[in-house]
Amino acid sequence: MASALPLAQTDPDPGFAELLAARPHLSMHAHDGLTVEEVPLARIAADAGTPTWVYSAGALRRRARALKAALDGAGLRASVHYAVKANTSLAVLRVLAAEGLGADVVSEGELRAARAAGIPGAEIVFSGVGKTERELRLALDEDIAQINLESAEEAETLSALAASLGRTARVALRVNPDVDARTHAKITTGRSENKFGVAIADAPALYARLAALPGLEPVGVATHIGSQITSGMAAYRAAYARLAELVQALRAAGLPVQHIDCGGGLGIPYRDEPAPSPEALAGAIKATLGPLGLPVMLEPGRWIAGPPGLLLASVVLQKQGGASSPGRRFLVLDAAMNDLVRPAMYEAWHGILPVAPRDFVAPLSPADVVGPVCETGDTFARGRALPSLQPGALVAFLDAGAYGAAMSSTYNMRPLAAEVMVDGARFAVTRPRQTHDDLLGRDRLPDWLREASP
Repeated sequence: MASALPLAQTDPDPGFAELLAARPHLSMHAHDGLTVEEVPLARIAADAGTPTWVYSAGALRRRARALKAALDGAGLRASVHYAVKANTSLAVLRVLAAEGLGADVVSEGELRAARAAGIPGAEIVFSGVGKTERELRLALDEDIAQINLESAEEAETLSALAASLGRTARVALRVNPDVDARTHAKITTGRSENKFGVAIADAPALYARLAALPGLEPVGVATHIGSQITSGMAAYRAAYARLAELVQALRAAGLPVQHIDCGGGLGIPYRDEPAPSPEALAGAIKATLGPLGLPVMLEPGRWIAGPPGLLLASVVLQKQGGASSPGRRFLVLDAAMNDLVRPAMYEAWHGILPVAPRDFVAPLSPADVVGPVCETGDTFARGRALPSLQPGALVAFLDAGAYGAAMSSTYNMRPLAAEVMVDGARFAVTRPRQTHDDLLGRDRLPDWLREASP
């Protein structure tokens, strides 16, 4: 999940002070350097090593409360279900659960994580186009709030399973409104050519079919038009207006609709691009869906978890360009595309701040920021204005709390990074760094290879 921002910009990048000012959970101290809440990142690096994901509990709380306040301020009856796919850390989920957020899950693993973090089944929504029978059975066992059905075929499967178990599944029909959210092509989900949901023209007949199938209780309609939406409210308004028309048609046919699932997708400013506010989204919902008088559900992920997280990395070396590229500078880090894949996959832009106070005010020059993975695509930024950083110097990638650790891999046999939660003046490792023994321990040699001499 990502924005379409390129690695290098033609417009001037925001300066360190601008990036810092827009992120109130971060500060620069003359002695301690870059600090999350009250904990210096240098202290975290000394304790947990690098690369390490660092999450601010305070920032998570503030963003959850801000979204809920915006919805309340618009007079909406709304429930918020955090999109677990953005960040699956149990510590993150526990903080959000304590703020009264439910969960939106798309797999068995995410459902189990939400439950392990203390989120009740009654506050969990299960989305996704390819739920297996095993996953549907677990959703029924946990008696979750709602299963979002995305096809007639899935409805038939769930009906047969629920009926065989003597259960009734509460379901919503996810519709595809054929609205372009004007986000990255890989994360748009509401256009007719996308794999998600059913065509809105087919929805009335299928909703009536759901009401007739055994084991199913249709409770509403759902949509989700994409991720990292920063182009304003026009796409949301268009999609929600079509949902409103659908609800009116269902009511006219005598079919029950208890609530509307509005999805998520609200974007964040990774660089300095304008991004809509929760108040703007709440206003769009009120204007289009408010007259229906129904409760609404939201499924934010990136907007909640993105800014509170960062990736802490160390400089391995600075490499100067050769004769064919004089003056070119490569800043090689111990973090790589297997840790933070968004720049390699989407050419996404992340702010990069030096951690040491002396580096924060040192002279700047262009640098290509890269990792050690054997891919040219293992590039975080090109021509980024950064100080000269010696081996061991620390840098922080900003706004990495969403789709950072959740999308990381062990490519090149690189262990998964550690994860740390900061809460005021305290911090703790919430997911230990994977070891090479952990990686090798996953493999099993068949008997005929174990017995053979290498």
